[in-house]
Amino acid sequence: MATATKSSKAPAVTPTAVAATTPAPGRAYLTATLDEATGELTETSRFRYLPGHPRQIRFDAKAGQFNINGLTQLGPALSFIPLAWRIFSDDILNMGRKLWAELFYADDKGAVCAVLFHGYSVENLYRLIEPLFYDELTLADVVVHVRAVKKETTKEGKKATYYLAEFSYEPAGLAEITARRDFAQDFPLWRAETYTGAADMRIQHGYAVPGGDTPAADNSTPGSPEPAALPQAA
Repeated sequence: MATATKSSKAPAVTPTAVAATTPAPGRAYLTATLDEATGELTETSRFRYLPGHPRQIRFDAKAGQFNINGLTQLGPALSFIPLAWRIFSDDILNMGRKLWAELFYADDKGAVCAVLFHGYSVENLYRLIEPLFYDELTLADVVVHVRAVKKETTKEGKKATYYLAEFSYEPAGLAEITARRDFAQDFPLWRAETYTGAADMRIQHGYAVPGGDTPAADNSTPGSPEPAALPQAA
């Protein structure tokens, strides 16, 4: 990332890039623009995020495809550097109590997205987290590759096919890691539709709801926050 030229005025952060507390000038996710006429340095966010309402990415385990809100097809694979994540057990989306993995990331256009996995796909994610842990890394330090893998099962003499998510990774660039780390520190990363306040947390990193209601791992905190008073990042 290019270093911005210093001006005589203090750097200004645009209102849409302000979190619950104003980010310090020079945060890695901010892009600096110098107004040559006034000498004023303005910083805007690389990432767009309406707190509590990330773009919804769905994994269709029947078709082996990812999509946006069930409409725009993204294909059978995704690659991203996670901003935040949690593995938890909860009754969400009218699907009964299940073990879930929820990951937040910024797509190639800078939109903050959230994607959910459950069942055996969560076990596959654990298999990725474990070697990273022993290498003193987390998912936030790597590019995660997710692909849909076809499986077959036989029930009552009939074969059926379905898809699981399998995960791999490669090293990520330091500048991209730093930008996402700074953003996750400045903004509460959560999704209102999947937050109940009653989750049994297994693992979490960077996940936060406003008002300090985020349940700690292996703990539950009642109550559901409202996102109305929060600004968006853009």
